[in-house]
Amino acid sequence: MKKILILGAIIAAASTANAKVTLPRIFSNGMVMQQQTEANLWGTAKANATVKITASWNKKTITTKTDNDGKWKVSITTPSAGGPYSITFNDGEKTVVNDILMGELWICSGQSNMEMPMKGFKNQPVENAVEDILHSSDKEMRLFTVKRTSKFEPQEDVVGSWQEASPMAVRDFSATAYHFGRELRRMLNVPVGLIVTSWGGSSCEAWMRRDWLKAFPQIELPESQETIKSKNRTATVLYNGMLHPLAGIAMRGVIWYQGEENVSRSSYYADLFSRMIQGWREEWQRGDFPFYFCQIAPYDYSLINWQQYNSAFLREQQAKAEQMNKNVGMAVLMDAGLEYGIHPRKKQIAGMRLALLALDKTYGIKGITSESACYKNVEFKGDTAVVSFDRAGMWIYGKNGLKSDLVEVAGADSVFHPAKAWIERSKLYVKSDKVKNPVSVRYAFKDWADGDLFCDGLPISSFRTDDWKK
Repeated sequence: MKKILILGAIIAAASTANAKVTLPRIFSNGMVMQQQTEANLWGTAKANATVKITASWNKKTITTKTDNDGKWKVSITTPSAGGPYSITFNDGEKTVVNDILMGELWICSGQSNMEMPMKGFKNQPVENAVEDILHSSDKEMRLFTVKRTSKFEPQEDVVGSWQEASPMAVRDFSATAYHFGRELRRMLNVPVGLIVTSWGGSSCEAWMRRDWLKAFPQIELPESQETIKSKNRTATVLYNGMLHPLAGIAMRGVIWYQGEENVSRSSYYADLFSRMIQGWREEWQRGDFPFYFCQIAPYDYSLINWQQYNSAFLREQQAKAEQMNKNVGMAVLMDAGLEYGIHPRKKQIAGMRLALLALDKTYGIKGITSESACYKNVEFKGDTAVVSFDRAGMWIYGKNGLKSDLVEVAGADSVFHPAKAWIERSKLYVKSDKVKNPVSVRYAFKDWADGDLFCDGLPISSFRTDDWKK
């Protein structure tokens, strides 16, 4: 009889444990929810149970039923920026999430230049980090970093927790994401939440679903957990482990810093990246939400034995992707690279330029410029090439006067020579004594270049006027 009573007690305890509502870690104390929207909440409880959800901001209760697996999902109307609030989940036993702020929530993803923390990597500092970390305390800026997870099957949850911005928390948080969020806090004066899901060295295809990659037969797909050749480069594995659990959370948009890993196969990156953007938007089912990304910064890739590749082709593909997609923007970093380091120190510039895109294109703040001028076309007049630009209403200029030292020109032989390049209003004139009949112009079209062409405070991307393979 005693054994039966003990067994009954164990079963009862297990039943009670299963009855309590369980939430993904992203829905936890200290979270930021997107303001003024219909926000999804989901979790688990006992199978076929009734779950009551009550928000403190309006005292209204929503009732839902769990399915046979105990899963449930609801949508809740969020108020304007403010808080703190709480949400109570009750299926007979209460689960309460406290200290919830309403504000602007952004997903921040990519590879190592998004992952790089404010403290930097060893031997690789972030510029001005000591002072920025010192002054980083902010009760209305909340940070969540998703733990690295590589999986063959889509996961239901991530590992991580919400933290209030403080020197301790910010020191280990993404520098690019932090500077982006800090500018939003300063300009919008509302709470800001940042969810960083990134992994150094990760490929674009690692952040994509299997069915999105059907148009790219050159990409190898894993057939099981055991066939994952690289935890961060194999297709689909980071989508499964680090993105799928977040899909559907109400947020304002995404910032992205990735591309270095795809330099060696850049020829189809614009199509691949565009399919990724489209896929994420399909997953979230929130329309063409804002998607802003960093163009990879210049760096001497021969230092990692990639001298056979030219990263300018990847930057070109990123510029192409900007034109291919709605509601996107590219932060050009031609003046913020590091010749001997793939992790530039100027993360404040990267975060600031992403923030400019959001503040201009998403939040509609007037009086700021967020999009770099870009190559439009070229006209050849005898021995001189005349290059025109779009988005150049304030005309272009050089770092060292009305000229550029990074321009080359080639004739029909496809051999490039340094050229004299001078600026008149919004046009760049190019000429070389070694090329009598130019047919192509290239600007900073190399792995490493310290960009020297600007317009209205923003650098112009490297570009070429030809379509040659090399």
